[in-house]
Amino acid sequence: MLEGAVGVVITIFIVNILYVAISTVRLLLTMKGYRYLAAFVSMLEMIIYVVALSLVLNNLNNIVNVIAYAVGYGVGLFIGMKIEERLALGYITVNVITKEYNLDLPNQIREKGYGVTSWLANGRDGERMMLEILTPRKYEHKLYKQIIAIDEKAFIVSSEPKQIHGGFWVRHVRRLQAKQNQENE
Repeated sequence: MLEGAVGVVITIFIVNILYVAISTVRLLLTMKGYRYLAAFVSMLEMIIYVVALSLVLNNLNNIVNVIAYAVGYGVGLFIGMKIEERLALGYITVNVITKEYNLDLPNQIREKGYGVTSWLANGRDGERMMLEILTPRKYEHKLYKQIIAIDEKAFIVSSEPKQIHGGFWVRHVRRLQAKQNQENE
């Protein structure tokens, strides 16, 4: 009898982890515009959800089952976010503010394969150089490290663009991806 009860608890826990992880990834795919893949993933999500929910509803007499469901939900959310972090879908725009003109940060970043737009800006303490860089999300941390290696005092802020159209960036980002893929091989 104990084996069956423990088995149900473990099954509820594992099934809910799968459900929530897939749900998280599906939500992120939807937000990134991967409609067809998100629709396919949602079918898997619903199958797992029905199984998990039926297990809990059929075994509500044991509070441990409900706790396993809740803990599985939290762990599943964490795992789903880690999966999305690894997938790193989409692009980011990195804004850099520096006062170090003599470092020639825009050209050093361009030499590393990134598209950079730069302009003169004014801050509280005077003139600054502002840079805007578009890169695939999977290269975000590498770009941060490269910027900080050149100017450790640079102020860096990133955001996720909703749409990108035309211009040097789109062509250049595709070339950057090909270059990075070659380096990783």
